[in-house]
Parts: sequence; C-alpha cells; structure tokens
Amino acid sequence: MKQTILAVDDSATVRKFVAVSLEMQGFKVVSACDGVEALEKIGKEPVHLVISDLNMPNMDGLELVETLRENPEYRELPVIVLSSLNEETNRERLKELGVRSYLQKPFNIERIQYEVSKYLSWVEA
Repeated sequence: MKQTILAVDDSATVRKFVAVSLEMQGFKVVSACDGVEALEKIGKEPVHLVISDLNMPNMDGLELVETLRENPEYRELPVIVLSSLNEETNRERLKELGVRSYLQKPFNIERIQYEVSKYLSWVEA
C-alpha cells in the first residue's frame, strides 16, 4: 500500500510541483488549498505525512498544525512546513508543535524528496 502525503498550499502550482515530485517516488499525494480543506481530507483517509504552507486563507498552516496537535490521533503525524517567510517567531512555535522540517520557498524537488525520506520509506512506483 502506498503511503499518503497531504500537500496543503493555496498555490495550485506548488501543490502540483509537490505532488509530481513525490508521486515519482511512489507516494500517493492528496492536495488541499487551505487548512480547512486539509482537515476535511485528513478525516476521510489515512495520511502518513503533511506538507503545508504557512500563509493560506481560511486556516493558515500554523492553525492547521495546532489543530492537528490537539487531536491525539495526529499528535505524532510528521509535518513539513514550506514557506516564503523566514520569521524566527513562526519557526520557534512550529518547533514547539513538533514540526519536523521547515523549508523556505523556493525549494527544489530533491530537497522535498530528501525531507520526506527522513520520515517515510520510498515505495517503488
């Protein structure tokens, strides 16, 4: 069974870039445009890792991670944050919430694949 990654970003281009780069490694990728949609999707199917932007409408990435951590079922779910912001305050709060990696945009395919591989095993495509 393929491991599922939830890619959350308000940019369709970023979601597609993340999906294509991880699907090449054999992962299943589900996408959401904000934290609200992410929570809906995560409730419908098991997710093994979340990759989320910080700045999004409706519910931003920080709120998404806080909401996930409040639920015992998702407390240990690996989360990788992608952001164009380089704010130390956000990084500290995200670290407190157990976010595994913080990648600054722009990023490349190899970096995303490397970060995901630290938490999930690649599956043959």
